[in-house]
Amino acid sequence: MRFSRTLLCALACAGGLAAAAGARAQAQTQTQALPPGWPAKPIRLVVPQSAGGSTDLVARPLAQFLSAALNQNVLVDNRPGAGSVVGSEIVARSAPDGYTLLAVASSFSATPALQPKLSFDSERDFAPISMVSLLPGLLVVHPSLPVKSVQELIALAKSKPGRLNYSSSGLATGTHMSMELFQHLTGIQMVHVPYKGGAPSVQALISNEVQVTMATMSTALPHVRSGRLRALGVTTAKRSSAIPEVAPIAESGVPGFDHSSWVGLLAPAKTPAPVIARLNAEVVKVATSVEMKALLAAEGSEPVGSSSAEFATLIRTEVARWKKVVKSAGIRIE
Repeated sequence: MRFSRTLLCALACAGGLAAAAGARAQAQTQTQALPPGWPAKPIRLVVPQSAGGSTDLVARPLAQFLSAALNQNVLVDNRPGAGSVVGSEIVARSAPDGYTLLAVASSFSATPALQPKLSFDSERDFAPISMVSLLPGLLVVHPSLPVKSVQELIALAKSKPGRLNYSSSGLATGTHMSMELFQHLTGIQMVHVPYKGGAPSVQALISNEVQVTMATMSTALPHVRSGRLRALGVTTAKRSSAIPEVAPIAESGVPGFDHSSWVGLLAPAKTPAPVIARLNAEVVKVATSVEMKALLAAEGSEPVGSSSAEFATLIRTEVARWKKVVKSAGIRIE
């Protein structure tokens, strides 16, 4: 189940090739013609999560930068529901004309394994544009819960099997899968309570509707700093510069635990190649810009730019990997 190390290596390679990817994309735009007048009207950027969630926090500044670069409004449209399936389905069915895009989290590649009866194909029905960012997560609890470490949480959960509740940003989302992995590796059992997005999930924890959650860094960190939540561990193998005082879960008695979320940009399949190339070039510029790096760092996230081909390979690899992981771990959607 130590699958995410391969993912992180792939992302590192993608980040290292960002400059080359941008150059290739720019070359394409010079040799291939864009559709006449494109973009001649506002572009819709669908975020299949609620406003304030981790994907939304990346999509909104990205939309602002793209609006300036394309000299056309890029409007964020939040469409949460069904583990990001609602928003993804909207884009899969949209015209492939470059005017509808989809911002997705890493859970996008796990959805086919967890929901085999999807109305769309996660690979066939989308055209990858670029990876945008990589985001660590935090294991957090309500301050009233009598635990101050990962091991204390595990001990409490084992003493009360099925009596602790944990929230997630929705079925099959990254936070759900991260907690399922945590339970699988520790042998504990908690009750899953899904919400429509990362912000509602964390708010439920703050309100003590649930006791635990595995939230993205960007969503949970402000509340940890304010004292409304208690952080027990980070989800990555290494400490995060955003909260270096908190040790990785893998160093806290759960060896092998390593899970991060990423955010990327997709278009409907058959979107013209010149449009994909132009968008890729601009996204890579944005992701590697000083301004975007600063914005992402403030949220505990890291910029990643990749070519569309590299992003496609990553999705294909992760879809196959998650199918194996879900089967071997016996993960099920409630």
